[in-house]
Order: sequence, then structure tokens, then C-alpha cells
Amino acid sequence: MISLDLLFEAVIFGVLLGSFYAAVSLGLSVAFGLLDVPYVAHPALLVLGAYCVYLLGTLGLDPIVCGLLLMPVFFILGILIYRIYYETFEKRGSDTDVRGLAFFFGLAFIIEVCLILVFGVDQRTVKASYIGSSLEIGEYRLPYRMLVAFAIAITLTVALTQYFSKTFTGRAIKAVGQDQEALRLMGADPVKIKQLAFGIATAINALAGAMLVIVGPVDPSMDRIYIGRTFCVVVLAGLGSMSGTLVAGLVLGITESVVLMTLGASWAPAVSFGLLLVMLGVRPQGLFGR
Repeated sequence: MISLDLLFEAVIFGVLLGSFYAAVSLGLSVAFGLLDVPYVAHPALLVLGAYCVYLLGTLGLDPIVCGLLLMPVFFILGILIYRIYYETFEKRGSDTDVRGLAFFFGLAFIIEVCLILVFGVDQRTVKASYIGSSLEIGEYRLPYRMLVAFAIAITLTVALTQYFSKTFTGRAIKAVGQDQEALRLMGADPVKIKQLAFGIATAINALAGAMLVIVGPVDPSMDRIYIGRTFCVVVLAGLGSMSGTLVAGLVLGITESVVLMTLGASWAPAVSFGLLLVMLGVRPQGLFGR
């Protein structure tokens, strides 16, 4: 039987891990949760962001600074991706979901292959003063790299929540997936709104990619690991809920950490799919969905 000390340690690490899961899922929460776009290429863009951070890091810049510098570039990339998706599939209005899935799966495959061709299959890491060191609190050691992820997750969640609730554009983004005709009557162009929102979702991947490479080494095929976890967090939260995404990430992180501590590492990857199946069966709208 697991001791209370080990259980408490598992919960603490789960909170840090869960905040990281939430941070890397926020972009998907915007694209899939609010825009209803089958953005299965999200983890691949996340890995691409990590590799771009790695490249800038060779210049001696801090990974977080690299992620912030890359956000405008990824914003433009997101706009271009959505424009291609819209003109090719959404504008025609037939079998958008099925063809969109094929499009984004193809995009993910292209990104992975290009990363392999450029960087090879070897893992890449970055250097920073807080990577490899820990904050000691009594008997517990909290890795600074996870504390950085926790702080960024909180900051991104608060910033996105305020933006979507306090600004006209943010409220328009929340409404565009529900009633586009009403949005037009308010003088907003749904296509431009979705284009802007998709750019924001992709820009978040630049900073989330920085966290990915801070937390551990990355390789081109890592997107396959996170596709299940990110979709689990978004569905568990309730589509489009930013604060719910943070809570859902914490639920997944704590559950995965406790399972890892009690049952072993081989069971941890099954946690996300198990939670996803339970949530779809018990409460399909998610924890914070309406």
C-alpha cells in the first residue's frame, strides 16, 4: 500500500505535470473547442515550435524568450493554414469534418517528415539556468522547469480568459462556432474572426513548444505522444473553456502521476484515454461545458 508521503508527492508532481498538459492544450482548446476545426495537427505544430525554440536557443537566448519571439511568426503561419483549410474545405461546405481531418493529418505528417529530414531522429535539448535545478521545500524537490511551466500555464489561462470575456473580438471568437449569422448582424466577418482565432491558437504553440523542450528532450515523432493527452484535456474541460482546460490538465496530471506511482509507468499512457472514455460516457459536454 502506498504511503501518504508518496501519495502527497505524487499529487504535487501531478499538479505541476497537469499545468504543463493544460498549457500545451490551450491552442487546441481555441481551435477545436471554439472554432470546431478538427485540428489534429496541433501536436505537430507544438513539436515544430519546440524545434524552432531549439534553433533560436543556439544563439544564446532563453527558451521562454525564444517562444515569445516566435509567437508572431506562428500567428502568421496559423492564418495561412486556416486560409488554405477554409478555401479548400470549409468554403465548399461538403464533408468538411472528414476532409479536414485528412488535411490536418497530412499536415502533421509533412511537419514530422520535414523535421526528420532537417534534424534527424536524435533528441534535442535546450540550455537554461533553471533546467536541471530544483526548489527544495523540506523533503520535497520541485523542478524549476516544471514550476516555469506552471507559471506560464496560469498566465496564459488568465490572459485568454480575460481576452475572450472582456473584448468584442474575444466574445466574437466565442460566438463564431455557435451562430455565424448573428455574428454577421453584429458587423463582424465570421471568416476573419476564425482566421484571427486560429492564428492565436497557433501562436500559443510557439510558447507551448518552448515549455515542451524545457520539460524534456524532443524528437520529431513526439506529436504522437501528445495527441491523445491534448484532446483528452480539451474534451474533459468542455469545448472552449480556458479555465476548464487548466482544471482538466490538473485532473489528468494528478491522475497520471498517482497511477504512475501505484501501478507503474506502463499504465500511465492509458490514463488519458481512460478519462476520455469515462467523460464521454458520463458527461459528454465536459466538466465546464454547457
